[in-house]
Amino acid sequence: MNTELLEALNMLEKEKEISKETLLDAIENSLLNACKNHFGKADNIKVIMDHDTCDYQLFAEKTVVETVEDPLEQISLDEASQLDGHYDLGDIVRVPIESKSFGRIATQNAKNVILQKIREEERKVLYDQYYGMEKEVVTGIVQRVMGKNVSVNLGKADGVLSENEQVKGEEFKPTERIKVYILEVKDTPKGPRILLSRTHPGLVKRLFESEVAEVKDGTVEIKSIAREAGSRTKIAVWSNDPDVDPVGACVGMNGARVNSIVEELRGEKIDIINWDENPAILIENALSPAKVIAVMADPDEKTALVVVPDYQLSLAIGKEGQNARLAARLTGFKIDIKSETQARESGELYDYDDEDEYYDEDEYSEDGTEETAEDTEAEEAVSEELTEE
Repeated sequence: MNTELLEALNMLEKEKEISKETLLDAIENSLLNACKNHFGKADNIKVIMDHDTCDYQLFAEKTVVETVEDPLEQISLDEASQLDGHYDLGDIVRVPIESKSFGRIATQNAKNVILQKIREEERKVLYDQYYGMEKEVVTGIVQRVMGKNVSVNLGKADGVLSENEQVKGEEFKPTERIKVYILEVKDTPKGPRILLSRTHPGLVKRLFESEVAEVKDGTVEIKSIAREAGSRTKIAVWSNDPDVDPVGACVGMNGARVNSIVEELRGEKIDIINWDENPAILIENALSPAKVIAVMADPDEKTALVVVPDYQLSLAIGKEGQNARLAARLTGFKIDIKSETQARESGELYDYDDEDEYYDEDEYSEDGTEETAEDTEAEEAVSEELTEE
């Protein structure tokens, strides 16, 4: 048993997560490569490797001939008989090769083949590990600021937080711990290139999954997210359990859950609303905290007209149009917001208090026929007679 080699392979397998089988294959290839460098070719060289004990045998398969023309592939009958007296002309003889006989260059090349394979497998293991973590949130340590980009150590590899994926106004210091969203993992010759984000809506979603147990187990579902990083986020939630309030679950006792996420996002405001399959109700919820008088939604065209009280117009639109913009992204509808006065003037909101245009429910009976004064008097007379009797 080759104890030293076995221990070395086990250590590499444990530390670098490279399988022993892969390393043994690399050793086989390195031996073949050494033979090629030493003899000039290795077409007839064979390696037998015991994967349990790490013992190996290296030999050349040579054909028994009377006159040797190519000593690398042929052997004389006399030489073959010295190895085993049963060989005849045309037989294949396995001639052992001592790896110690290889020259310095051949040995160095064999070593390089093994090291190259180890580096390739390391890169592959790292890529597979972080590729499986795409769209997840991880905690990293800020290593250094490279111009406008930030290098973040994620454990076994470094990720890059580019300027476009940073929240405007955020500043990072070396050794600071931050949570980042793994946007994409690319395979490169130098190892995996991991692109990170602090602005992606998925960061908010994953933070809620880690903070809110009901979201993690699927009881509460985040249906939609609209985010303007660093300023405000709106999320629409739905409960698959009628006994669980989705908004309350996300907010937590005294706002503990949502405040924890707000703190991680460095003060970013979060609006949590109830999701509804009815577009009109969903749009009304999405425009909160503004009050809504009416919503006229067209599901086919994905457009909606929203009427709000005059004093709520600026609140519904929001600062620089932010509230309306986020509501539109959250619902997927193009939203046109008008004040009550504007809607009345344009004829898009009817005045239900105008008796000239709309009927009073009291003027009509249940069967839809108009009641006259005579009918009313007759009914009252009959009623009085029945009472007297």
